[in-house]
Amino acid sequence: MKARTTQIVGWGKYVPERRLTNQDLEGRVDTSDEWIRSRTGIRERRIVSQEETSATMAIRAGASALRVAGIGPRRIDLIIVATITPDHPFPSTACLVQAALGAGRAAAFDVGAACTGFVYALGVANDMIRSGTYDNALVIATETLSRIVDPMDRNTCVLFGDGAGAVVLQATRGDGGILSVSMGSDGSGAELLIQPAGGSRFPATRETVEEGLHYMRMNGKAIFRFATHVMPRATREVVRKAGFRVEDVALVIPHQANVRIIEAAMKRLHLPPDRAYLNLERYGNMSAASIPVALCEAIEEGRLKQGDLVVLVGFGAGLTWGSVALSWTAPWPLEKVSWGHRIWRRLGFRWAYWRLLLRRLSYRILRRR
Repeated sequence: MKARTTQIVGWGKYVPERRLTNQDLEGRVDTSDEWIRSRTGIRERRIVSQEETSATMAIRAGASALRVAGIGPRRIDLIIVATITPDHPFPSTACLVQAALGAGRAAAFDVGAACTGFVYALGVANDMIRSGTYDNALVIATETLSRIVDPMDRNTCVLFGDGAGAVVLQATRGDGGILSVSMGSDGSGAELLIQPAGGSRFPATRETVEEGLHYMRMNGKAIFRFATHVMPRATREVVRKAGFRVEDVALVIPHQANVRIIEAAMKRLHLPPDRAYLNLERYGNMSAASIPVALCEAIEEGRLKQGDLVVLVGFGAGLTWGSVALSWTAPWPLEKVSWGHRIWRRLGFRWAYWRLLLRRLSYRILRRR
């Protein structure tokens, strides 16, 4: 009997409607559209509305991934959410997603590995599936970076945007799927990209707010040097572990941080630039969400074919880095789902919503007694 493998059977994304363009930023800080595009490749980014949060975006992306997979939420037995902008310090954003989707049988927890978060979450879910602990996992990355970026800091406000992406992973005994995972960290670089306040070291006080310590701070030059070295290294390692050569890679889906970082990494890998998928022009850097959103769009644009060797590679605060090599197995477009099945799924999501409200009401009643 073949060993258990992990395959991606569903995918989905959500990005807010509001666009923040380079021209919008010109009136806020000392910058220009030409300066931003030439140094980052970004033209615009998406920003959440007042009502949207990391959880609400994760729920929508997760529901989309379940629809593509044709799997009901009660078949999901594991939910991992990668985020550094959770709705609350606790409970985990994953638990909010679990309740809203009606995934009543699922374990749920968050992973905080910054921009590498989605790769870390995939690695954890893959190990749990291959070990036989779980059969169906929903992995989501969601970020509302606009709420931790100083709007007057030119080093960061031009880079970051909001969004969410998700995949459904399923245990199989077939070929393909996730072939290998590589992850690493170097905590000596922790202060290069950091949100200083809001944790146990610097709890929220009037002083921390006045000093802007709840905003992200980044040493851009140091992160650039780190990224251009670690991305090709992580790609080579995961490809080698999968038993392939770098030239066998059909598509690299990198963390969408900066076009110059991606170009430098592809040059060091001796791969043509068109083998890297890019969408940062439209979204900017969405931290952990950038890779799954890019994966969704690459699928929708027909960039992935059956049997393609694909590498997902990211880097981020921590410092962290990680990569996943997979053999693409899911066809696109998928078979159409019957109207009856679609209605049944909608009813299931509606029931999950009302069940959530009823359970919250019951907890409030018990608390008052």
